[in-house]
Amino acid sequence: MGVIGNLVRSISVILPEVPKPTRKPSLNEKLIWTAIALTIYLTMAQIPLFGVPVGGQDQLAFTRIIFASAHGTLMELGIGPIVTAGLILQLLKGADIIKVDFKKPGDRALFTSSTKLLTILVVLGESVAYLIGGAFGQNLSFTTAIIIIIQLLAAGIMVVMLDEICQKGWGLGSGISLFIMAGVAQTIIWNIFSILPTGDGYFGVIPFTISSALSGVPGDAWFRPGALPSISTLIITLVLILIIVYIEGIRIEIPITSTRYRGFSGVHPLKLMYVSVIPIILTGAVSANLTFVSQILWRSINPENTNSLFNLLVTFNSTNPGLGPTGGIVRYISAPTDPSSAMADPVRAITSLIFMIIFAVIFSKIWVEIAGLSSKAVAKNLMDANVHIPGFRRAQSSVESILNRYIPSLTIISGVLIGLIAGVSQMTGVFGSGTGILLMIGIVIQYYQILMREQLDTMMPRLAGMLGKG
Repeated sequence: MGVIGNLVRSISVILPEVPKPTRKPSLNEKLIWTAIALTIYLTMAQIPLFGVPVGGQDQLAFTRIIFASAHGTLMELGIGPIVTAGLILQLLKGADIIKVDFKKPGDRALFTSSTKLLTILVVLGESVAYLIGGAFGQNLSFTTAIIIIIQLLAAGIMVVMLDEICQKGWGLGSGISLFIMAGVAQTIIWNIFSILPTGDGYFGVIPFTISSALSGVPGDAWFRPGALPSISTLIITLVLILIIVYIEGIRIEIPITSTRYRGFSGVHPLKLMYVSVIPIILTGAVSANLTFVSQILWRSINPENTNSLFNLLVTFNSTNPGLGPTGGIVRYISAPTDPSSAMADPVRAITSLIFMIIFAVIFSKIWVEIAGLSSKAVAKNLMDANVHIPGFRRAQSSVESILNRYIPSLTIISGVLIGLIAGVSQMTGVFGSGTGILLMIGIVIQYYQILMREQLDTMMPRLAGMLGKG
């Protein structure tokens, strides 16, 4: 990375860092540290930002699930800066703009330091953008703005540290995944069991159903106005979870054998959801950023919606812009958030769904190339692992030609599926959003696999060592 690499190495010395454990923690210790990291994160998500008015409109409510953030709190930015920094560096690496060999400890350490430094810069950039865009209210003093930036910067650094606790072996898995999973699960539980009072009773569907049944009107719990949790939405959420779990289990298994160990054979699985959820996160980020940037421009250029040319791009409610776009192209690429809104404007529902599917497919194709999931990259990995497909010539070109039968098609199919699931579920108002549920289920599966490996390592360390876990 040349001069930039030397600069990052110099700065990384003063960056806070979680040291690696000097001995391997037990499974119970890892569970405790994981719980501590999660507790700190959830606590910060309840601490309000000093200087920010309480009860303001949340202009970015639709991104909260993806970035595990909470409006008006220390977790206003959530994991967004870490994700953004990581994606930027992955894109640069995938495009060979930066040269990094992850097999070299020095390059890995440099990449980690670069991600940390870029995360801090993204926190500063997003904090300033939020202030300019009015996300924290209007007419804030310079002193208040600086205090808000300092709070967000400190919280962002803390999130990096909490993620390192999990990543460096003190805890389990990834802190980012942990926080997303907890945020989605918390939202689902809140929608089901919350006893917070609303205009027609309790917020949670279970307390409201019980209250309605005792009042002699149980039918009121099936459909509720104002996108409040209802029995119908609960059923849709449960059905969606079952569908995603089923789809996650669909895969194509390509038989493989080892050229190093005689008699070893297995399968290389290619999941139907081949690209996972990264493309839909990127699609959501594009939609969110378009809305956010267009609102900043609207405040400066067209606050009264009097510019007919700008109105083609976007319009907002002049008295309450936090409600989201009311017209223009930007409105028709942002999906409705409940069935009544979708039925009231079916054109918007259709165009936003098409937008989500198209961009999910585009990002799927890009992600496959930069993440090392292409046929060429997978074939090279298999050959490097001394693995080949029985019945075919032991050459990378031969393996690549076989993978080309499946991977390009799976890339497009999985992109369409995640775009369709995320778009339709958002319009039906499922608890935790379709994107959130996709993320949560994928993360739960990852943690299940991690726990199984940890238990294997505890009970049969020799076998775990043979499987590469030692």
